[in-house]
Amino acid sequence: MDAPTTPGASGDLTLTVLGPDGEPATDFEVSHEQELHLIVVRTDGGEFRHVHPEVDPRGRWSIPWEWQSSGTYRVYADFVSSGAEAGTTLSALVHVAGDFEPVLPAQTSRSTEAGGYLVTMIGDLAAGRASTLTVSVTRGGQPVTTLEPYLGAYGHLVALRAGDLAYLHVHPHGQGPEAGETAGPEVVFEATAPTAGQYLLYLDFKVDGQVHTAAFVLDADGVYPPPSAEPGPVEPVTEDDPERTTDDAHGNEHDEGAGHDHDQ
Repeated sequence: MDAPTTPGASGDLTLTVLGPDGEPATDFEVSHEQELHLIVVRTDGGEFRHVHPEVDPRGRWSIPWEWQSSGTYRVYADFVSSGAEAGTTLSALVHVAGDFEPVLPAQTSRSTEAGGYLVTMIGDLAAGRASTLTVSVTRGGQPVTTLEPYLGAYGHLVALRAGDLAYLHVHPHGQGPEAGETAGPEVVFEATAPTAGQYLLYLDFKVDGQVHTAAFVLDADGVYPPPSAEPGPVEPVTEDDPERTTDDAHGNEHDEGAGHDHDQ
């Protein structure tokens, strides 16, 4: 993977996914209306993007890129290989030179403003088991019932564990919307937190053709694994092991920084 190494320098972020044979992989399924979702987050959670690069015939993905600030960033490539039963997420680190002032996330943040909308998250994460999280969107104290489909859903949620940025499984409830349909004010998701701790969550939603990004902070309590479960050990992506894969992950498109708007 290649990318600019200093803030403000224009260039391309490029990457190649290698298959089991060591050759560039070029055959991907469409998932959430895209073949590959690229998620980029600064390690303190202060900056976040989710975009969709283009691929050339040799299997090299690229997108124009410019860093807004210094720091260390984790880059996730989220895709479904052709014929695979589940998705795969590959991760690597990029270091951007310069002075870095980390942003400390709040202990808990369930409500945030994004593009003039108030977005509130209801529900709690529980370590080691699936939890239901409901997001409600209002404007001027009134429920928003005109949420538009975006990448095959009325909202997309990315969840990362604070510290090591382990990528969680998040799934929207219900069937995907039909083109032209609207919904709201609530969007329901299911998320599984592998361990107790703090988690950073980023939501995309679309109204009047504009995509907005809202950020939250939740704490997951409990014991992993729960007494009734018998799962194998969870081995999330960590900064010490940047190339580990995580199956069945999903992604969404974000612009620079949580709480910002971006065009299509």
